[in-house]
Amino acid sequence: MINWFKYSSPQTFFPLAGEMVPWFFALAVAFGAAGLYIGFFVAPTDAQQGEAYRIIFIHVAAAWMSMFLYLVMAFWAGVGLVFNTRLSAMVAQALAPTGALMTFIALWTGALWGKPTWGTWWVWDARLTSELILLFLYLGFIALQAAIDEPRRADKAGAVLALVGAVNVPIIYFSVKWWNTLHQGASVSLMAAPTMAKTMLWGMLMMALAFWMYALGAVLVRVRSILLERERHTDWVASYLGRLR
Repeated sequence: MINWFKYSSPQTFFPLAGEMVPWFFALAVAFGAAGLYIGFFVAPTDAQQGEAYRIIFIHVAAAWMSMFLYLVMAFWAGVGLVFNTRLSAMVAQALAPTGALMTFIALWTGALWGKPTWGTWWVWDARLTSELILLFLYLGFIALQAAIDEPRRADKAGAVLALVGAVNVPIIYFSVKWWNTLHQGASVSLMAAPTMAKTMLWGMLMMALAFWMYALGAVLVRVRSILLERERHTDWVASYLGRLR
């Protein structure tokens, strides 16, 4: 059996993360190519929206990831806050830029989709507005940590913001049910059968996997950089940097 607690130490996590990064990026490319091919060349044209609907293969995957990554970030920030674990706080810090990127992509592609379908780039819809708030929460988390010089104090302050902001995620998800919004309801749900063609669903799932693999790879790269910065005075970092010279 694998002793996973062994990798909770920065010294043992660092080389493992380095070995996993290329695999995650390779899977991201593979899943992304498959998802884009299905979405743009195999999936049928939508009867109501025409070809414009194909933006969903990027938009929906990015929106899913934007919410999921925030919850993961809040979880690890909370673990770091409660148990005072260094690596947990570093993982939370590494997740924030990728989560912000996914949120920006979701908003940007949503605007591209909204123009031909709603006739406008933006409306103060409950789903759109709460997603915009999510972007501000990510940026606020990044800015707050950058504004505090002492890493441990920055981790604690960021954790509080992340945990408080987590309440926005269910608001985003259930906004189309709680309020009368322009944004359409979920086409994919754990509680009901999908309301789209199977090829559309497969294309969307492939893109979601691609975004997930990319997020894992990018976060691991960023965690390694944070580890080198924060642990630069330790013997194992000095030994690692010495081997690179």
